[in-house]
Formats: sequence, C-alpha cells, structure tokens
Amino acid sequence: MTHSPETPEVPIRPHEVTAAEVVPGDLFALTPEDAAERRWHVVTHTLPVSPEVIRVTLRPPLGGVDHEEDLRREQTVTVAGRRVDVDAVPLVEPESLESVEFRDGDRLTVLRAVDPLAAEVTYVRRWGAWHRDTTESADAQAAADAEVRRWAADAAREGTVVRHEPRPVRQARAAGPRRVVVTGLGAVTPLGVGAGELWDGLLEGRHGIRELTDPEFDGLPVRTAGTVPVDPASLLPRQAARRMNRAAQFAVLAAREAWTDAGYAAGGTRESGLDPERVGVSLGAILGDASVLVGGDRKLRERGARGVSPLTTPMTVPSQAASQVSLDLHITGEARTVTSACASGTEAIGQAVDRIRYGRVDVALAGGAEAVVTPAIMASFAAMRALAEGDPSEGSPSRPFAKDRDGFVNGEGAGVLVLESEEHARARGARIYCEAAGWGLSADAYHVAAPDPSGDGIALALRRAVRDAGGEVADVVHVNAHATATVDGDLAEARALRGVLGGGQGVPVTALKGHLGHLQGAAGGVEAVAAVLTLHHRMVPPTVGCGEVDDGIELDVVREAPRPLPDSGDLVLSNSFGFGGHNAVLALRRVGAA
Repeated sequence: MTHSPETPEVPIRPHEVTAAEVVPGDLFALTPEDAAERRWHVVTHTLPVSPEVIRVTLRPPLGGVDHEEDLRREQTVTVAGRRVDVDAVPLVEPESLESVEFRDGDRLTVLRAVDPLAAEVTYVRRWGAWHRDTTESADAQAAADAEVRRWAADAAREGTVVRHEPRPVRQARAAGPRRVVVTGLGAVTPLGVGAGELWDGLLEGRHGIRELTDPEFDGLPVRTAGTVPVDPASLLPRQAARRMNRAAQFAVLAAREAWTDAGYAAGGTRESGLDPERVGVSLGAILGDASVLVGGDRKLRERGARGVSPLTTPMTVPSQAASQVSLDLHITGEARTVTSACASGTEAIGQAVDRIRYGRVDVALAGGAEAVVTPAIMASFAAMRALAEGDPSEGSPSRPFAKDRDGFVNGEGAGVLVLESEEHARARGARIYCEAAGWGLSADAYHVAAPDPSGDGIALALRRAVRDAGGEVADVVHVNAHATATVDGDLAEARALRGVLGGGQGVPVTALKGHLGHLQGAAGGVEAVAAVLTLHHRMVPPTVGCGEVDDGIELDVVREAPRPLPDSGDLVLSNSFGFGGHNAVLALRRVGAA
C-alpha cells in the first residue's frame, strides 16, 4: 500500500482551526507537535455529542484502524490545508504475528500510515533475522523476530500498517521444464587427475602451483603457473592423443571419468545402451590450446610450408575439446562450445541445463577445458601486471580475498559434470549428487578487461541464478567465489555478494584459485565440480593463500581448515566472471530439500 499518486502534489500547509470547523476529509493533527512529526489523520466522520463536544472519527491517511477523539468545539486543532477523499482511505485491521512461524524468505512490509508522504519499507528474513530489502549492502542492524512481532502488536497505536508475506512454498508442476540433476563428476587439475584428487587436495589445503622450468619460459618476468602434474597424452591411446590438443586431452580424460562416475559403461553411448542422439556435450573454452597455433607458426618460419602439420587447424579451434569428447563417447545429439572469457565453463553448464530442461537432450556432459600456459600468454598477462609473483615452495602465490593479494596465477585443466533430467536418472537408479537448479548471466558493459567496481553486473547474475532456481536469497548456504586474487576483481565480487546476500557471518564463502591458479575457460567447470562435492559431502574447503582478509571484503571467508556446510538453506552458488564483463552464476540445490 502506498499513498495516492496525486496526494503529494498538494503541499501540506498546517494551520490552526477550532474543532467546530473540522469536517470529514480534513487532514487533521491534534497538536502542532503531531503536525511537525507528520502524524496526520483523516477525519472520516463527525458527530455532536453535546452542545459543547464534537466526536471525530480519525483514520491514518494511508490506511489503518479508526479511532475516536472527543473535542470541545472551541478547542484549537491543526489541519493541513488539504482535503482527502474519505472513501479512498482503506480501513486496515491490524495483523497479529504472535502465533506466526517465520521462515527465511518471508517478507514484511511496514508503512508509517500516519505520514501522507511515507514510503513502504520491505524487510526480508535471512539467516534468522529481518534485513531491509535494498540494493545496498545488507543492514547491519537487523531486526529480530521478537522485534517484528512487537511492531505488529503496536501498529494501531503507532499509526503504522505491518503486513507479513509468507515465503511461497514451491510445488511440483504437472508440466513445464524438467528438473536437471548431477550424476557424474570428472576433473583434471593442478592437484592431479581425477575428482577425488581435486577434493582431497582442497580439503587438505594443498596447492598445485609450480615453477615453469621449460627453457621456452626463460626470460619471462613471471614463471609460475597452475599446471597439471601428469602428461595427459600418456593416459590416452597414442594415436588418439596425437590428434588432440592439450585442452582436448584434459577434456576427454575428465569426461571419461564423469561418464563412468555417473554409472555408464566405459566406451560411450553405445556400450551404455543410450540413444546417442539424446546425449549432448557443452564445454567452455577461451582459446583451448594456444600452443598449437604458436607451434605451427614457428614451424612455418623454421621449415617452410611443408613443416606445418595438416592437424594444425583442427587442433587450434577452441571447439576441439567438445568435438573430441563427442568422438570419444560417440555422442551425436550436439557438441557445443561456449566462449565467454573466464565465465565460459559456467555458461556452458548453464546452456546444458537448459537443453535438458526443455527436452532437446536427456543427458549432457558439461564443463570447461583450457591449456593456455604458454610463453606468449604468460608474457601478455605479465605485461598487464595481472600475474602474482612469489615462490610456490613457500605457499601459494595466488591469494584470493587476501590483504596482500597482487594478481592471479595462470592455470590449466578441465572439469566436467554429467547432467541428466531427473526422471532419466531415477529410471536407471543413478546416484544423484545434487540438482542443477538454475543459472544466471549478465554483462557489465564497463571495460574491455577491468571489472565494474560497483559489482552491479555480478549482482544481477547472482539474483538471476537464484530466481532461475526458484529460490530466495535466504536459501543460499554457500558461495564458491570466482575470486581471482586481483585487487579490483575481488572487491567487485565481494561488493556484489554483500549487496545480494549480506555480509559478516551470513554465508560462508570459499575460493579455489589459491589451490589451483586461474584455469581460465576451465575454471567454471572445475569449480562447479568442487561446489557439487561441497553439497554432497556437506563440507566447505578452505581458501588457500588468504592469510588475512582484506578489510574491504567483509565476507565470511572460510580459511585455514574445512568447515561443515550449514544445515539451513539449500542452494550453493558457483560464480564465474571474465574479461569484457561476462558474468555467469550456477545454482546447485541439495537433493531432497523442500
């Protein structure tokens, strides 16, 4: 409820009259002090009680409960010089909240109805307390349940209107988009080959950042990166590996692991009895493997045109990882590649979610793969002054959210999820890790490389992901942050998280780039794998490299040791943001949550 749109157009000019002059429709204040405090009432009715006394019935101008005042005819009162349509002022009975059981996600509106110019204030219950619903950072002075009940009990006396809006209960829909679940996980990262190696390394607080000792990196100002410790070609048939770039090799290994982890037969769709046309691939990549094109150019200069391999072009394109996964597992439904800078992996997963939701495919392998630890890329990042410096033997040079962070560490790897429609997974008795509940995209439209310091674009993607998941921000129980350890990037993301979810001790946040470095287009895929395992094991990994949190972050950053996932809430968010203002957020939900 708000004031009538035409009411503010007429200025309030208080002046004194006698009670005998008051008529219905007058905006009335009993005393000049009430008028100064904007405590006005509309006279809805007058009744002579005796030759000396008039009884006036009063109602707050924005609606509320009537009360009566007996006034002597010669008594001086204050009117506003404004007439009000009595029939347009609603009679609102107070709402008792004494026996109401509040839930996170409930909303409360409070209107100071005695003030004709008042605006309604909305509160949202998050983490057991009531916060003002605003785009700014969450109000540190949150109201407790007891205080809200007192507001409702005192509403009539204070001239306010308090309304409680219970959070809507999600109900199963008879038709519409299908629910999508995660049934398999695979990863190749600087912590090792396999999702198990990734998870153990995260919980143990290990990092996989190494010094680059190959002579081709000699002379570079920064020679550290998050590199996979195993040659992926050694884990694949020699003939097949020769036709794949390094990123595709990572992708195939991660996809094979995710496929068998989901309970499908090694080999692919035919061996698993699946229709290959109902299975898809969706992988993110920025460049894929930058070394192929660089190597082809070097051979051209050294040996001439005959020295360039005919595989140079097919092994250069970023889509090679998706095509090689489809070849390896005989997937014919689709093989898509998403390129949106460092948000590529997360967006690729979101695209696959929608393809399953709307019936285009039943199963999809989704994630990201990247191999861009090359001299030219390293030199370019160093020229931008974006790379962290430090000795990996003394701890991770990548320090997300830390006061002493000074840049990111370039990295490589792959992370892949198996996504399925829920009915498909349950029909075959699959183990379900969690629901891939929703995702959100946005663009900063701010700068070719720098993030928008306001965090508004990131906040929009966060809200869209929660909304797409059919949830409320109060449901968010953990965030796997993008947090590259760049000064401006971490501050922008933290500002967005505070604005959407609140700060302080609200939602535990962790960042993995201290363990892994920044895996570029693969980051979203690997971090989604970790977010799924966080939900599955109900354990939040620590943020490696963050000795002391920057004062400007103001988030509950999990550090030093793993922390149990809170029981309240059911959504985990995995964030990815990239050069050029690409923002993508994935929302995952606990299985079986209401």
